[in-house]
Amino acid sequence: MANQFGPALIVTFFGLLAIGLILAILFRRVVSTNTVHIVQRGHATTPYGTGLSAGNVYYAWPSWIPRFGVTVIQLPVSNFDLSLHDYEAYDTDRVPFVVHVTSFFRIADTALAAQRVASIEELKEQLMQIVQGAVRKVLAGDKIDTIMLERSKFGLAFTSEVVEQLKQWGVEPVKSMELMDIRDGDGSKVIFNIMAKKTSHIEMESRREVAENKRAAETAEIEAQREIDMRKQEAERAVGEKTAEKDKAVGIANEVARQEVLTQERETRERHMAVARVDEVRRAEIERDKQLVAAEQDRQTTVIIAEGQLAAQQREAEGIKAIGEAKAAAERAMQLAPVEAQIVLAKEIGENAGYQQYLMTIEGIKGYVVVGGEQARALQAAEVKVIANTGRAGEGMGTVMDLFSSKGGTNLAAAVEAFSQSPLGGAVMEKLLAAKAGPALPESTAAEAAGPPAAPASA
Repeated sequence: MANQFGPALIVTFFGLLAIGLILAILFRRVVSTNTVHIVQRGHATTPYGTGLSAGNVYYAWPSWIPRFGVTVIQLPVSNFDLSLHDYEAYDTDRVPFVVHVTSFFRIADTALAAQRVASIEELKEQLMQIVQGAVRKVLAGDKIDTIMLERSKFGLAFTSEVVEQLKQWGVEPVKSMELMDIRDGDGSKVIFNIMAKKTSHIEMESRREVAENKRAAETAEIEAQREIDMRKQEAERAVGEKTAEKDKAVGIANEVARQEVLTQERETRERHMAVARVDEVRRAEIERDKQLVAAEQDRQTTVIIAEGQLAAQQREAEGIKAIGEAKAAAERAMQLAPVEAQIVLAKEIGENAGYQQYLMTIEGIKGYVVVGGEQARALQAAEVKVIANTGRAGEGMGTVMDLFSSKGGTNLAAAVEAFSQSPLGGAVMEKLLAAKAGPALPESTAAEAAGPPAAPASA
């Protein structure tokens, strides 16, 4: 039994699936770009269309299907127009006439419009009534003459009158309404009479302007003819005057020409003389300029030579001065070098007591050597003889320097006294005293009188 029902179930399943696909294809709806579908399913209302959040595809299941059935309202989202043809209206004076008004609208809020109407035809009928009421209201506030002359103003007034009412249907105007035409209704000649009046007024103004233009043209022709005659007379008079003036001018010109010829001859002679004088003056000026140029060249040459010599002398003097300053600086440096060395040495000596004692010892030795040498040379030149009159030579003067001491002086005085007590010393002393009192004796005589010199005693 199971094997018998298996294929049947499979066939049934695929049959139902095929039926579902066919139904889905049949009831699938794709919303066109210029239309919106308002779909109501249960208690929910969803708009479908291009650019809407729900998309532009839905399934239009019949409304009798529970939970899935829907109702659809189709509304255009493109612009649509409403026109009032031969609509009878009245002005403020109850003058009847017929107008033709055209308007353009679009659905701005499709959900709100779907709540107000069930189709676009129903929406247009309701909007037509709104437009008719606005047109009648606005036209009833003005006179027919104003309405005919200012159509654009009334188109704006119609639009302003309906814009607030249209919002309640989710509709908005695309552009201002236009009053296309206005004319008489059946049995009325108001517009015809107004046009006839305007036509006659225009014709009157035209004829008036034509007459005015014609009068102006005739006047202009008369003025032109008069002006032509006056100009002809003026031309004839001008010709006579010009002829007389010409004859006069010819005579004057001949005389003037003769005088000008004489004047030109005189001016020519004066110009020749002036040219010769100018040539002479020019030659003198050229010669003077040559002399001035030569003198200026000599002066500039002399000045240049003098300036060169002066510059050479200045440079020579500067060289001599530099050499002198260099020599003076060198000599000064040479002179200052020992002084600076002595200053440094003195500074070093002043700060070193041991070195000071050493230098004093050296300088003392140098002094003793110099004094001793000088004393020796003095004694050698003086030929001093020391005679010892004591028992021993060593008991006499110990050094030559004793001669210049008190002991030396005492010994010397004692020696002289002892010498004078001897016969030879007495004679010598007498000769010395005599020589001091009178003329000096000759050296030979003095030597003979003195006798042989005594032998020197050892000091």
